[in-house]
This record gives sequence, structure tokens and C-alpha cells, in this order.
Amino acid sequence: MESSTFIYFLTASILLTLAPGPDILYLLTKSLADGAKSGIILACGLVSGIVFHTTLVMVGVAALIKSSATALLLLKIFGATYLLFLAFGAFKSARAGKQLGIKNEELGIKKSSALYKRGVLMNVLNPKVLLFFLAFLPQFVDLSSDGTSLRILFLGVVFAAQALIIFSIVAMFAGRVRNLILRKKNIGQILNLVEALVLALIAVGLILF
Repeated sequence: MESSTFIYFLTASILLTLAPGPDILYLLTKSLADGAKSGIILACGLVSGIVFHTTLVMVGVAALIKSSATALLLLKIFGATYLLFLAFGAFKSARAGKQLGIKNEELGIKKSSALYKRGVLMNVLNPKVLLFFLAFLPQFVDLSSDGTSLRILFLGVVFAAQALIIFSIVAMFAGRVRNLILRKKNIGQILNLVEALVLALIAVGLILF
């Protein structure tokens, strides 16, 4: 791959990652609610989903899914159902009057693992992410040359790496903001309601668009 092509790919990837979208919006909300560490763990899950989708593009499964209206519909339904389930959980926390505190930063292995899996599933069950990478990655690869699959995988890993860096910066920024609002009355309930709303909107967008 020529250096100019790689620079163009990296620039496009960074701009796409920074663009307001469901992943970065939910990451911001979660980091505000539970702290930077939670946001970074969630980010690791999200970018793991990117590598998963890249692998599907590399082996040709993504093209098969795209050609099947039934497979796309099922992915949308599973994805939207999972997001609504998460939204309901956030809403229940808000109703229960969850308050913010420093202890939210002290994540155990079990909670960290659950948060990581949440990020993975949010991405894996979103067919729009799969279709995006199916359309985006091949643009920067000569499909007639040898080693096309490995080049696609390389680009997917690069995209995931820059996304992890940007997501982590967003999480740390939100964590700083969180520290400033810890003492605000009912802020925990408000942020949980915002989280529930964001997840519900993502679920609706997944089905309708």
C-alpha cells in the first residue's frame, strides 16, 4: 500500500470516528455516568467488534449477509432488542435513585467483563457497522492483487486502533467532567435516564434506518 493511500485512509478513519454517532455518544454518556475507566473498557469492547466485522469482510461472510434480507433483518432485531434491554436496565437504575460516587470507578473483574461484552455485542449485533466496513475497507485495497484479505485485516486493525485512542480520550475527558458534577443533586438519576434514552434512540435508529 502506498503511503499516500494509507494517510488518506487514516485521515478518513479519524474523521469518521470523531463524527457524532451512536458509539461515541453512548461512550460519552457511559463515561459521564460511571467514570473514565468504564468508558475505556466499553471502548475496548466496541473496537473488538470492529475487528470482528473486519474479519467477516475479509473471509467474505459480510457479502453473504448483505445479500440476505432475512439475515440483515434478524441482526437488526437482535441488535435492537439487546439495546432496548440495556435501556430498560438504565431506566431501572434511574428509578431506583442511583447516585454517582467515586466507588463507581472501582470496577471488579466481573463488572469490567460485563461492560466489555456489552461493547462487543453492541457492535457485533449492528449490521450497519458490518455494511459500513464492507463498503469502506475495499476502497483502499487493490482487489485484483495477492494478499487482499490480509490488507483488509490490516486496515481494520488500524481503524480499530485509532478508534480506541479517540474513544479513550473521550472517556477520560468525560471522566474529568464527571468529577466536577459528582455533588450535583440527582445527577446519577439524570445520567441514567440520558443513558436509557440514548440506547433507546440507537435501537429505534437501527430498525428504522
